[in-house]
Amino acid sequence: MHHPPPLFWLLATLVITFPAQAADKFNLTVTHDLAVARPAETIAVPFSEVRRQIPDVLFDHVVVRDATGKLIPTQPTNFNPNSREAKYDDLLFQHDFKAGEKSATFTIEKTSIPVPPFAAKVFARYVPERLDDFAWENDRIAHRVYGPRLDSPEAGSDRMISSGIDVWCKRVRYPIVDRWYLKGQDAYHTDTGEGLDLYDVGPSRGCGGLGIWDGQHLYVSHNYQSWKVLANGPIRAVFELTYEAWDAGGVKVSEVKRFTVDAGHNLDRIESTFTFEGKPSLQVGIGISKHGTKGALTQDEKNAWFSYWEDFEQNGHVGTGVVLSPGGLAGFAADETNHLILANVESGKPLVYFAGAGWDRTIDFASQEDWNAYLAAQAARLKSPLHLAFPPPPSS
Repeated sequence: MHHPPPLFWLLATLVITFPAQAADKFNLTVTHDLAVARPAETIAVPFSEVRRQIPDVLFDHVVVRDATGKLIPTQPTNFNPNSREAKYDDLLFQHDFKAGEKSATFTIEKTSIPVPPFAAKVFARYVPERLDDFAWENDRIAHRVYGPRLDSPEAGSDRMISSGIDVWCKRVRYPIVDRWYLKGQDAYHTDTGEGLDLYDVGPSRGCGGLGIWDGQHLYVSHNYQSWKVLANGPIRAVFELTYEAWDAGGVKVSEVKRFTVDAGHNLDRIESTFTFEGKPSLQVGIGISKHGTKGALTQDEKNAWFSYWEDFEQNGHVGTGVVLSPGGLAGFAADETNHLILANVESGKPLVYFAGAGWDRTIDFASQEDWNAYLAAQAARLKSPLHLAFPPPPSS
């Protein structure tokens, strides 16, 4: 595990020793309506609001403290770094809301010296050395999808067309993606203490891949064609994958898929924006692989989620699941290789859902009941978003 260098603690001490003046900081109050715990809530403060409160604040000269004065890891984001006029997006940090804690106050303040980066808990990258894979992880779970070179003669007997999402089960909280690729393709299918790739995707949907559903057939894309990383930690990774147009029963469909991967979560936020040629809307099926293993399917129509708890024998059990945004459910279905949750989608309008996996060889999930409770909690959190309250900006 990476540890912050001594310089970080020196700078943190300087910040503590010489606090900002009152005009250089403000308090933020975050509230919500749930009575249950909400661990690892990511709080996104628009950087425009930070600058409205502290007009001369710099991108790398701002910290966040909790109510006790403790420094909290932060991450500023800039999705358009090539813009000559810097238009930063958010200042991110996390808080564990305990059961019954419906309000928390934080202090955001300017510093006189740059704030060094915090240790990363998320990671995403293009993997050219493995036939254009794109892989990502946080401190809980890892995933990958397949790129264009896997569908080429260069791939040999491994050649495959698939836009499904793979799962890498990890036992540890530290990053493993780079390390596992160095092991070699056969080696990371064996657990030597950090976890393993036990999840066979093939041409199926894997863990949250999708296609256009016509009531009987699922029309799916080829491998992703291009990628773009927008943010890469320490708290949140954001990236986009573009899929070229495919034939969905006579309709040409293309897709841009944006993933938001937060530390401390087993589910990623996925935002798919489609272009339908000649059709205003279509139905999408988001899938979970059946695999032919012993598994238990759970469908919650009221709260718009479903899960599959699979027995991988000597490698334990893996839970996969999809949670739709409130009001998005259009039903459930299945084809030969996938369980499906359905949503009606308009051309050009994003479909937002959450997909991910959990493993019972970790401390997080011991049973199907644990995994389903986790998905139910995510559905409840979506229905009760956080509310951010800012003070009036200082007068000029």
